[in-house]
Amino acid sequence: MPLRCAIVGSGNIGSDLIAKMRRSPVLEPRLLVGIDRASDGLRRARRAGVETTSDGVDVLLERADEFDLVLEATSAAAHLANAPRYREAGLAVLDLTPAAVGPYVVPAVNLDQVVAEPNLNMVTCGGQATVPIVAAISAVASVSYAEIVATLASRAAGPGTRANIDEFTETTSDALVKVGGAASGKAIIVLNPAEPPVIMRNTVFAAVDPSADHDELRASIDKTVSLVQSYVPGYELAAPVQIDPEQGPGGSTKVSVFVRVRGAGDYLPMYAGNLDIITAAAIATAERLAPQLERTRA
Repeated sequence: MPLRCAIVGSGNIGSDLIAKMRRSPVLEPRLLVGIDRASDGLRRARRAGVETTSDGVDVLLERADEFDLVLEATSAAAHLANAPRYREAGLAVLDLTPAAVGPYVVPAVNLDQVVAEPNLNMVTCGGQATVPIVAAISAVASVSYAEIVATLASRAAGPGTRANIDEFTETTSDALVKVGGAASGKAIIVLNPAEPPVIMRNTVFAAVDPSADHDELRASIDKTVSLVQSYVPGYELAAPVQIDPEQGPGGSTKVSVFVRVRGAGDYLPMYAGNLDIITAAAIATAERLAPQLERTRA
């Protein structure tokens, strides 16, 4: 049987999750939870045959035994309030907000290590785009510092993204260390109002040990880009990797990686790669969780 999924949040991310789930052989969107009866997301979901409610998570919690997995696509504040209630109801959760209640998961890096956790945090769009690169670098060299700049179209930043800017920078910076393997990290987000809207771009700077082998660095990055592309086809290097000896802090080697993310165009515009990458990562994670959650249900 397909994994029975409830999506909380009827905005862009929730709607894109439903569009992607309808292609999945193992995931079934059973319920979309919102709070605005006039929400376009709820209306679209109903047209697609998905049950909806505008009465919030109380409806979901009253019927918790009907669902195997909850995907939270609201805000950090909302998930902080909802997470204890999900736990009490025995619901497994993928958190697409930067609340970071549970451990971070980046499918290309650490999914196997955290797959048994009941509440997994998808970091942020910038984290899904850049943490794999930092992890690829740290796999072959010591990274003393990593800095990322995520640039996305202003049009692709909805109310949830804008409300979570502080949490975005804090959570992404933390994930660069805890998942990416850097000794310290910093994240910056830039909303670009240009018209036509720009495709999401991410710049990664890493200060690595000067003894690092340049060929190994490039090979590790290329391998990781291929892994991410397996679930985010629009993920690619926008330029060759740059490696500059003695250009980093303290005479370290500076590695610069430039990543572009084009969306799949399922529900969101193709320029909204920032939203597409986190929904695609969530779907890949949910599909990996499916066998375990099916055993629990049985």
